[in-house]
Amino acid sequence: MKKVSTLAYLAATLFFVVNAISASLNLNPLYPGTAFFYCIMITAYAAIWVINKAGKIILTRHETGQVAVDFERKAPFPKAPIILVAAVWAAYGIVTVGSMVFFNVPAYRDQMPDYRVGDFSSEIQVLDSEQIPIVDKSLATKIAEKKLGEKPSLGSQVVLGEPTIQTVNGKLVWVVPLQHSGFFKWLTNLDGTPGYIVVSATNSQDVEYIDSYKVKYQPNAYLFSDLNFHTRYTAALFTGVTDFSFELDDTGRPFWVITTYKMTRGFALPEATGAIVMDAATGKSTRYALEDVPSWIDRVQPEEFILTQINNKGRYVHGVFNWADKDKYQTSEGDIIVYNDGRCFLFTGITSVGSDESAIGFIMVDMVTKEPIMYQMAGATEYAAQRSAEGKVQQYGYYASFPLIINYNGTPTYFMTLKDIDGLIKQYAMVSIKDFLVVGVGESMQDAKADYEKALRQNPGSSTIIDSADTQTMDGTVYRINQEVVAGETFYRFILSEDKSIVFEAQASLNDMLCLTQPGDKVSVKYRESNSAVKNVASFEFVALADVEEAVEFDTAHEESEEMQTEQTEE
Repeated sequence: MKKVSTLAYLAATLFFVVNAISASLNLNPLYPGTAFFYCIMITAYAAIWVINKAGKIILTRHETGQVAVDFERKAPFPKAPIILVAAVWAAYGIVTVGSMVFFNVPAYRDQMPDYRVGDFSSEIQVLDSEQIPIVDKSLATKIAEKKLGEKPSLGSQVVLGEPTIQTVNGKLVWVVPLQHSGFFKWLTNLDGTPGYIVVSATNSQDVEYIDSYKVKYQPNAYLFSDLNFHTRYTAALFTGVTDFSFELDDTGRPFWVITTYKMTRGFALPEATGAIVMDAATGKSTRYALEDVPSWIDRVQPEEFILTQINNKGRYVHGVFNWADKDKYQTSEGDIIVYNDGRCFLFTGITSVGSDESAIGFIMVDMVTKEPIMYQMAGATEYAAQRSAEGKVQQYGYYASFPLIINYNGTPTYFMTLKDIDGLIKQYAMVSIKDFLVVGVGESMQDAKADYEKALRQNPGSSTIIDSADTQTMDGTVYRINQEVVAGETFYRFILSEDKSIVFEAQASLNDMLCLTQPGDKVSVKYRESNSAVKNVASFEFVALADVEEAVEFDTAHEESEEMQTEQTEE
């Protein structure tokens, strides 16, 4: 026989220590997961205490070699440990229940500050076509995989980590860390993986492999090189951490930016408090409050926190008993990280509760300060815009990437790429937020813009858009002009004597004098550059009308020129 209470304490202690270390547990009991862990641990120790005081556990080995466990009771069960366990679980239950929305409606509703109402046209900068991010996360991964495949020896040692979009020295890029592909790869490369891959977000051909820096601390490492483990036991033993983001400083040195947070209502309503910035090579870390975060860091606020807070503000706008759903709203199906004037924002549409296809506005939240801005405009949701763009090219079976919201010369517009089944960009699409039936597509950015402007002009209520940075001007003499009717709309096509290789197309509503235009008239044309043979006219103005005699002379010269060309051809 052998008394085993001491062994029970040791076994329990070993079990809890191993679990705490392997899970990189936060030791602060003010966080729900840790509080639950402490409750279980106290219950286990109390159980051993009760059993030890009331009797003893006896292990008996029989002649057959089997071991039997018996409990020999000698006294009543002590009340103190039982009361302790009851008190601990009662406290846990009270805090859990007290954290529920029913008791904290204002805190749930107001965790996201009141929105500042912004003006989309003036506050969202107009993006040049060369700066529109056409590479999304999935395509960035494919491009990085291709780059990694160019180095066969490296590809067998590492795998790609999570791509992170960010600005580095004013350039918008995706940065993809290289991570160990397994335990033995980590064991043979304890100093880390050789660098990262940078993919331009605006040019799918611009990709670079950087091997100047090691990435020793990463999610796929082990023991003290594991990112979560190293963060917990060197910088955040009693602090909540989440949202590990791989970012580069202005010199290209890689860091992990780790959000710190606290619970603001019992075990609920987590709130970002700052960031731990850890050197990916050395593991050295510095902790910052939100207001002190370095300028090169693009985001600290976790997307999950932001979306939850927006939904709480919309769900509890009139409390928890708003059975009629009055004034309730919610975020649309998706969200996207955007950059405006050098700052990083989370952009999402909001819809009325129960509405699927219509947005009532858009919210943009600064990913460092959490400053929220509301743009009040009715329109299509991101999902509806995707379906509209896909319908425009349904014969090809392309699918649309998640839309980016841009300011297209004052017009709120969804921009997206259209991809084939292999995830490669085949076309570009622009969809009006106010009317998702207004769609422009093209195989190049310029063609998509020209088609979109044409659709805007055909749509009642849309004004002609002229972007001087992307238009060309030609002054000349009308050489030939004709008209055609497409879908009930009248269009004029003409060429100028100065360059007969260019065919211009102008909608009749662009200028009332188009229907009177004759060969010989002097005109000034602004048109959108594109790869198409037909140029879309953005502005049409008369310089001088040809008189009747000039027109006759012009027609005669025109006819003589054609006759000479015909004779030369026959000869």
